[in-house]
Amino acid sequence: MSVRELVVLGTASQVPTRHRNHNGYLLRWDGEGILFDPGEGTQRQMLRAGVAAHDLNRICVTHFHGDHSLGLAGVIQRINLDKVPHPVTAHYPRSGRRFFDRLRYATAYRETVEITEVPVDADGVIAATETFTLEARRLSHPVESYGYRLIEPDGRRMLPGRLAAHGIKGPDVGRLQREGTLDGVSLEDVSEVRRGQRFAFVMDTRLCDGVHALAEGCDMLVIESTFLDEDVELAVEHGHLTAGQAAGVARDAGVRHLVLTHFSQRYSEPDEFERQARAAGFEGELTVAHDLLRVPVPKRR
Repeated sequence: MSVRELVVLGTASQVPTRHRNHNGYLLRWDGEGILFDPGEGTQRQMLRAGVAAHDLNRICVTHFHGDHSLGLAGVIQRINLDKVPHPVTAHYPRSGRRFFDRLRYATAYRETVEITEVPVDADGVIAATETFTLEARRLSHPVESYGYRLIEPDGRRMLPGRLAAHGIKGPDVGRLQREGTLDGVSLEDVSEVRRGQRFAFVMDTRLCDGVHALAEGCDMLVIESTFLDEDVELAVEHGHLTAGQAAGVARDAGVRHLVLTHFSQRYSEPDEFERQARAAGFEGELTVAHDLLRVPVPKRR
């Protein structure tokens, strides 16, 4: 059975707290697992969340600040220790390759798994599989940073009434789907477009074109909201978003499920992030993330 869900491993920003680990997010997308921004302690959080190294197919790092990348060393060594039987692909800003190399080879260990590095240095498609396309967009932060967007290809939804009107049933339905036509009836005659799902991951950034492009039309948007709105000047200075700004992006982009995360240690009350997000006019499903939370991707429309 296919599973599409976000497993939240950590939700702190620069400084972890007693209740929030540094960043770490696993997207389960059918049979593939994409680990985003493994901060310090990610390996242990994976254990607590029931996530195995074997679940990882791809690692995406937005930028090389420690709370988003220091866990790489442990995660990569665990992938090799457990002899993961499939290749793992790593994406990260090309300008940070020296940091990736240092983390990948931080200590001595035996390499048993093929880890393919595909650095990012421009907006556009960085990976294409049978089930999704992965894009990257440049963000606005003091160091080079990219957000990621997963897009499922559009499919087709069969319409029972039209199938019946044309007398198509049983094995002929599958034949029509495979071949595109059957006895003069085209697939378009008896089906409609089923829009593919979209997921975006946006970490440390000010408001910029890349944020809006990543969020557009997403079924789920995971986005940083480091600060509350009253601290917007600090957010701009340090290259971050407020809860209201993040929710405004989601509102304008038509996001279905908004997941707020990456909270400053200065705040202890998560309800205020939700209140400010609602005050910004976002009316969709809203989650203020906490560690070890599982959030299902919304079902197709």
